[in-house]
Amino acid sequence: MKAQQADSRNQGVVVSVRGSVVDVRFDKLLPPIHSILLTGDQQQIVLEVLSQQDAHCVRGIALTPTQGLARGMAVQDTGGPLEAPVGKALLSRMFDVFGNTIDRGEELSEVERRSVHRDPPLLSRRSTKSEVFETGIKVIDVLVPLERGGKAGLFGGAGVGKTVLLTELIHNMVGKQKGVSIFCGIGERCREGEELYREMKDAGVLKDMAMVFGQMNEPPGARFRVGHVALTMAEYFRDDEHRDVLLLIDNIFRFIQAGMEVSGLMGQMPSRLGYQPTMGTELASLEERIANTDTGAITSIQAVYVPADDFTDPAAAHTFSHLSASIVLSRKRASEGLFPAIDPLQSSSKMATPSVVGQRHYELAQAIRRTLALYSDLKDIIAMLGLEQLSPKDRKIVGRARRLERFLTQPFFTTEQFTSLKGKLVSLDDALDGCERILNDEFEDADESDLYMIGKINEAKVKAKTRSKTKPKSESTSDEGSQHVVGTHAT
Repeated sequence: MKAQQADSRNQGVVVSVRGSVVDVRFDKLLPPIHSILLTGDQQQIVLEVLSQQDAHCVRGIALTPTQGLARGMAVQDTGGPLEAPVGKALLSRMFDVFGNTIDRGEELSEVERRSVHRDPPLLSRRSTKSEVFETGIKVIDVLVPLERGGKAGLFGGAGVGKTVLLTELIHNMVGKQKGVSIFCGIGERCREGEELYREMKDAGVLKDMAMVFGQMNEPPGARFRVGHVALTMAEYFRDDEHRDVLLLIDNIFRFIQAGMEVSGLMGQMPSRLGYQPTMGTELASLEERIANTDTGAITSIQAVYVPADDFTDPAAAHTFSHLSASIVLSRKRASEGLFPAIDPLQSSSKMATPSVVGQRHYELAQAIRRTLALYSDLKDIIAMLGLEQLSPKDRKIVGRARRLERFLTQPFFTTEQFTSLKGKLVSLDDALDGCERILNDEFEDADESDLYMIGKINEAKVKAKTRSKTKPKSESTSDEGSQHVVGTHAT
């Protein structure tokens, strides 16, 4: 590890090696917990002390592969814990768990380093005011408002737009909030990191972003610590630069999984379903550092993998207890071309209360959910008997719901090159105004396609005028026509 110098005064010797677990004997001074030790022929093997066995022996977990390590090898105590680089020089760069650059660029020189083991901000420094974190994305701001300094879970499989949504949030964070984004990849594929790096570069948001990766081919110790490294970087921008930080973690379940592997290797007795007995404490030590203070805020969006779709699994249950919002991405909505493919009925937020968002916003959100839920119930009848068999009242509900669904779609800045649609950043007031006007049947006679992929609601009227000028008179404006338009845009 290039940045950490060994303390030649305290030297030990390897007693035993069992995979990633290494026991080391020190005759002079026993290193404290979390100390970093260096060993191997060229001191290329990095160990972190996790327990003190007796007066002379410590047990550590390897943060690098242990090939070539043997009993009797010399071990150097660095005299300190794992450290992460901090500063403005991090922006637009990609790092590993040790703070080494992995983007084939120049190494960072003369950069400050801080311990990754830090306490959460004191209660006296925390902001007690609940604020909504505006994203500029209509469906999130209206139905699933995020908390400034809070944590949101992002649930979704492959191909439903999870990465696109993350890149758009980063773009809006940089443009609207003048903030910084930190992306932390825990135990995910290295291919995904490389693709994300290229996409961020193409979207022009890399200059206000840093990326940290602990990939799935790395030892569990590295995957277990990479989240703390990313948080240490984020805390610098919050506390020293006084900027808002968007921390994206993909995937928080892999952090718990890495802790479970480390616990098993250390010989601890597993608790329910094989998880480590210290899971709640380990997750809290990471999550509680994500908070808003009087100077800035770290707002986190975390991808959450739910094992076997079992929401009662201890890993999922412990993660949910820390989240202030849950965003569920739906494959069905993605297949219909309704992007972002967020399911408004399954997604929820603790911020969606009258005391936080206001009475008008709360009542509108409830009315939207109620309309979409009624439409969902009527879909089976429409599929079997057709829309004509519904009562006039139900037909009105269906029309409102379909128009709301299309209005809550939005062209993204990060997908302009693929869709040829200019990205839109929509304020919360404009989004609420549009939903209210649709619920009041102001656009009852409007074509559904006019509400699809627009920003403010007034753009629908402009779109309708343009369409009426260009469309031949004989062309149908029926429901099937609007369906065809939606499909064309989605493709």
